[in-house]
Formats: sequence, C-alpha cells, structure tokens
Amino acid sequence: MAKIAYYPGCSGQSTSVEYDLSTRAVCRELGLELVDLEDWSCCGSTPAHTVNHVLSAALSARNLALTEQLGMDLVTTPCPSCLSNLRTAAHKMEDADFRAKANALLDTPCTKQVTAQSVLQVIMEQVDPELIRAKVVKPLTGLKLACYYGCIMNRPPALMQFDNHEHPMVMDNLMTMLGAEVVPYPLKVECCGASFGVPRVDIVTKLAGKLLDAGRELDVDAFVTACPLCQMNLDMRQGQINSALQEKFRIPVFYYTQLLGYALGIDRKELGLKKLCVNPKPVFNKLKETAQAS
Repeated sequence: MAKIAYYPGCSGQSTSVEYDLSTRAVCRELGLELVDLEDWSCCGSTPAHTVNHVLSAALSARNLALTEQLGMDLVTTPCPSCLSNLRTAAHKMEDADFRAKANALLDTPCTKQVTAQSVLQVIMEQVDPELIRAKVVKPLTGLKLACYYGCIMNRPPALMQFDNHEHPMVMDNLMTMLGAEVVPYPLKVECCGASFGVPRVDIVTKLAGKLLDAGRELDVDAFVTACPLCQMNLDMRQGQINSALQEKFRIPVFYYTQLLGYALGIDRKELGLKKLCVNPKPVFNKLKETAQAS
C-alpha cells in the first residue's frame, strides 16, 4: 500500500468533515495509505496572503516541513484552497532570500522541495484505472451528472500543473469510469462566490444560482465537486438562493469522493452522506431503479 503524507485542512475537520471521511475511505479502498501530518496548522486560507506574503508562505511551509520530517516529499490534500497555498509556498521558497525570511518564522525550517498534489490528482495518476473499474460494485449507471471544478483547482496553470485550466476533464473521466453519464457542463470553472458567502451573500446567490440554473437546463440529477467552498455554496446555500431568486432548485451536490465511495461499495456512514443539505435520496432511488431494471 502506497504511503502519502496527508494534510486534511481546517474545513476537513469542520464544515466539510464528510469530504475528509469519504476521502480517507476511498483512498484506503484503492490502496493509498494517508499518513496524517502531526500537529499540522492552518494554511492561511484566503486572508493570510492579503496581509503578509512571507507570513502566508510560512504558514504553509510549516506543513511542508512536517512532510519532510516524515521522510516524504509528497503531501496531498482534498481542498483546492489548501493546495493552492501549499504549492504557492513551495514555489516561493525556491528563492533563497524569501526562504530565509519565511524560515525565520518557523521553529523547524523547510529545507527540501516538497510537492503538494490534490487527492484527485493522486488517485488519477497513482491508481490504475482498471483497478478502479474492477472495484466498482454499484455502478452509477443512469445518473446524469455535472462536474463542477470551481475557479482555483486548476488555476493558475503554471502553478497548479494539473489538467486543463479552462476545460478540466479528470473528474468527468472518473465519473464516466464509474458508469455515470457526464454532461458537457459549460460553467465548470466559473466562480461560485467562494468566501463571499459571509460578507456578500448577494454575490454568492447570483453566481451560484447561475451555476444551478445551467445544471437544471441540462437536466442533471446532481452536481459533483472537489472543493469545500463550492460544495457549501451550491448545497448549503441552495435554500438561500431559492429565496433570493424565487427559484425551486433541488439538486443534490456531492463530493466526488462520496460517489466514488458509493460505487466502490463503501458503507454510507463512512461517506458522510447524511451531512448533505439537499436530500440525495432521489439520486440513490434512481440508481436502485436502474439496477432493478437491468
């Protein structure tokens, strides 16, 4: 079983605990052993770099240093925001002067080059596709899905270096591998409003409402995402969006790990499906009906 350093991030321990649960479950099933960084700290999220670039890099570099202490040179995280900060820090630390300033803030300096990758990238690049297909016991046949990547998972391309920054396809390919019908969703990298859900709910309701409307036009059964903020804005705020825009959206929003875990036959309790705000039951009812019909 391949061992990989794992950085869960703050949201994985709170607002997106179901993402963390399902990530651990599917990685275990696919032969990837996630080794938690001990005493990891917040990557700085969005606010840190607006205050101080050196401090922001040091916050993430501390976690890179913890990866070094495990004797590893690769760390993975489910969250695109965490990934962006980890990769930005690693890039900036290539400059000797900047590295000296950031390390001066750390008890243990970051001395080696550590690579950060998303869990999605690790799965798609380190797990044989045939192994995934062979492990599918509950195919997603009959489901019509829209894969929504959000605006930072593959951007900026020179930094993230994964998939296409304008037309990513890895999540589409994975869901297709599981038996689902994936629609050509035109807004897959448009912004949902991100953390503006706190100071400017009106911005999120407008942007996320546009995303949901495009999915409805395509008659999708559900959205699939890999970002905690994207999932929150489309799922948890769907009621707010309906109220603000006088709509009646009822579209479930899954993490890709939840549907992957379901297809692999992992117990639902390990996938955190009950934490979803929009009831996913119609999706699973449709899967049952399709299975019975076949």
